[in-house]
Amino acid sequence: MADEQRPLGEEGTDGVRRRDFIHIAAVSFAGVGAVAAVTPLVYQMAPAADVLALSTTELDVAAIQPGQAIKTTWRKQPVFVRHLTAEEIAEANDVPSADLRDPQTLAERTKPGKEAYLITLGVCTHLGCVPLGAAEGENKGEYGGYFCPCHGSHYDTAGRIRKGPAPTNLVVPPYEFTSDTAVLIG
Repeated sequence: MADEQRPLGEEGTDGVRRRDFIHIAAVSFAGVGAVAAVTPLVYQMAPAADVLALSTTELDVAAIQPGQAIKTTWRKQPVFVRHLTAEEIAEANDVPSADLRDPQTLAERTKPGKEAYLITLGVCTHLGCVPLGAAEGENKGEYGGYFCPCHGSHYDTAGRIRKGPAPTNLVVPPYEFTSDTAVLIG
């Protein structure tokens, strides 16, 4: 009996059949091939290096004087950074939220402890024009904030829509103060 030959497909001495080995090898080869094919597809969906470089903007606000606004860019869009005076803060806080088209208080649009710094996107919420009022001598509108010359939207010093066709306030981008004077937008 020990000299009998086994038919093909029966177990050998180690308990693995040749067919099982070929099956495992084929599935493993196919799995490696699938990973090799899918990896470039996944990597091409990741943001490009130039996009990642624009994802944040760091800004030092120490040089901005009270009552002054500056323009910077974030994600290729203009950003207005305004250092509000005590009078502008009081004026913005005196406006009842119920009287506003898009009710928001100044405290909701600024960071706690940094209410004097208002950071908004410099894009009118009506049709995307860039409002005036950030540079010295520009028309600031009827409420002393920003004025969109395209269709006549007026924003107050807190970037809230007060008059005109714009449906909402100027957008406040995500930002945080990394120190007393350094702001990271994005």
